[in-house]
Amino acid sequence: MLRQLIIGGAVSIGNIAVHAATMMVIIRSRGAIHANVPTHPALRLMGIMIATVSMLMVAHLVEVAIWSVAYSLAGAAPQGTENLYFAFVNYTTLGYGDIIPVARWRLFGPLTAMNGVLLFGWSTAVIYHVLRASIPADEPNRR
Repeated sequence: MLRQLIIGGAVSIGNIAVHAATMMVIIRSRGAIHANVPTHPALRLMGIMIATVSMLMVAHLVEVAIWSVAYSLAGAAPQGTENLYFAFVNYTTLGYGDIIPVARWRLFGPLTAMNGVLLFGWSTAVIYHVLRASIPADEPNRR
């Protein structure tokens, strides 16, 4: 059990680092785009939000892939299982339906789910921050 916690914790910290790097790129890019793209405010906002959510989706895909590699190296999934699919099921908290983990690695699923929930929450906070920072302060007063 301790081995699962240590390895799962290490994978989670790696994913947190990936997410933190993505957040830095998003926040810095948003400011640069907002300041330097002379377009209609609504189009600029759409572009910023599409770019933000797209970058977050790529980050989550990378994080799932990292879990998939960990599953493969540990032998956490049953023989013949597609590790990427299994990691996605856990990361998104979809839950077990067709695959269950190998008994000695059964904590990997909840650790993956906990990591996914936290990183999805963080992503939601960043989307909200970027949206609020991208809407001009006087926008609510316009009609």
